[in-house]
Amino acid sequence: MNNLIKFVNEEAMVVERDPWKIEDENDSAVADYRILSLARWQMLPDTARVGAGVLLHPDDDPEVLLPWLDRIELIALTFPSFRDGRAYTQAYLLRARLGFEGDLRAVGDVLRDQLAAMRHCGFSSFAVRDDRSAEDALKGLAGFDQIYARSVLSPEPLFRRRG
Repeated sequence: MNNLIKFVNEEAMVVERDPWKIEDENDSAVADYRILSLARWQMLPDTARVGAGVLLHPDDDPEVLLPWLDRIELIALTFPSFRDGRAYTQAYLLRARLGFEGDLRAVGDVLRDQLAAMRHCGFSSFAVRDDRSAEDALKGLAGFDQIYARSVLSPEPLFRRRG
């Protein structure tokens, strides 16, 4: 995946070569490092799911993945438009309530101004829109390490963290 920002050891960096690719629905072969739609992923036998990521659209229910969350390496959440924030809720649910520990990737209409909020919801990588610079978008993560509300990164709201 091109134009990717990923957290490695709690540090955000632009990744030059990422092996993960969102699979074309017409492709009949399933290979490692493929991100499959939820419907396609569910059709596979358990043994074929190893090495495959899952792509969730805003209408998909992340809770259906609960039995497999400890075996999924990557879940990509779709932002069809910057105005559609349902993936924020999905991310928070996957991290805070369901305990997903793998790579949680934002894909679709991902822009610099969203990255800090996405990080606080639990995203660990961001596929920035192809018409934008990942290096420039990386700056969207600088300077926003504290937010008032509770988040995946800071479970206590700011007023409770102040001493």
